[in-house]
Amino acid sequence: MAKSIYLDNSATTPLKKEVLDAMMPYLCEHYGNPSSIYKIGREAKAAVETAREKVAKAINADPKEIFFTGCGTEADNWAIKGIALAKEKKGKHIITSKIEHHAVLHTLESLEKQGYEVTYLEVDEYGKISLDDLRASIRPDTILITIMTANNEVGTIEPIAEIGAIAKEYGVLFHTDAVQAIGSINIDVKEMNIDLLSLSAHKFGGPKGVGAMFARRNVLPAVFMHGGAQERARRAGTENVSSIVGLGKAIELATNNLEEKSAKLCAMRDRLIKEIPEKIPFVKLNGHPIDRLPGNVNFSFNFIEGEALLLMLDLNGIAASSGSACTSGSLDPSHVLLALGLPHEIAHGSLRLSIGEINTSDDIDYVLEVLPNIVQRLRDMSPLYEKVSKELK
Repeated sequence: MAKSIYLDNSATTPLKKEVLDAMMPYLCEHYGNPSSIYKIGREAKAAVETAREKVAKAINADPKEIFFTGCGTEADNWAIKGIALAKEKKGKHIITSKIEHHAVLHTLESLEKQGYEVTYLEVDEYGKISLDDLRASIRPDTILITIMTANNEVGTIEPIAEIGAIAKEYGVLFHTDAVQAIGSINIDVKEMNIDLLSLSAHKFGGPKGVGAMFARRNVLPAVFMHGGAQERARRAGTENVSSIVGLGKAIELATNNLEEKSAKLCAMRDRLIKEIPEKIPFVKLNGHPIDRLPGNVNFSFNFIEGEALLLMLDLNGIAASSGSACTSGSLDPSHVLLALGLPHEIAHGSLRLSIGEINTSDDIDYVLEVLPNIVQRLRDMSPLYEKVSKELK
């Protein structure tokens, strides 16, 4: 039987059976509208509030500070646009980084068209922002700092607690896109001085189409959707009860025994990071070598295209991703890799292997077995590699 190995857990994760089991009663049996006062409505409402408590516990927040959304992208949009609108009398300046997810970057681009000014911080070769640059960028009219907890492509973890402390010192609100981080690393919104946070269920074993925004008490973004009084009159619309229940169960499972699960992922990650360069020449690890997500591996391979590499891996039963054109829908390589200083031709040859709880050491064995042959086969078709190989002989 052909191998089938899933190594794209940063894109999405499989729905856990325990999560599906928790959701099922609210699809059929407990189908009431949470806004209704009769029994099945109260049951649905209670389920939503239980899930809210689980999300709050996972990040050390108060349940009243948790607002359910349709996804992580919506949470990013709400946090950023909501604060921009709520604080526009104070100023219209926002600080971010050049390697944010497009859910943040495109949201900020839309605000720029409305007269807001955005400072895009540079990152170093590993993808980290400079705290000195951050301090220097803060102005009297700065209303928000939005920096992701960990990068979705290269896995670099930013100094979130330090950023939060600077934001607090200057009286500026701090939002973090934690979509990739929740369920992988510990996040404490109180200790890290986080004012707003975005998360998405399907990144840690939950269903697609549901997320949440944390907004610290007394730091409420403007109303996102008008209509009914759901989500404390901040986001109208009948709640997606079954998916919210799934989010609550998934985040509970994801944050349970986190250190033990992280150690398992780190062992597989570090083996790939060590052995891929030993087996394949002309490769570069992208992202921070230490401060990176437990399951993230990102390499650039000289003399090949990322999309060709992905197709060949797929033919060999390995699902992975790349920052190249086939995944971005653009002719340009990953904006993250370019921000790290990689030239276009190298950035085009990137590969992200994102390891999850479903993966085993046998999966890593198989990748290390087939990847070198695939890379060599693709390089054999490259005139650039042919020239370099002749020079080395």
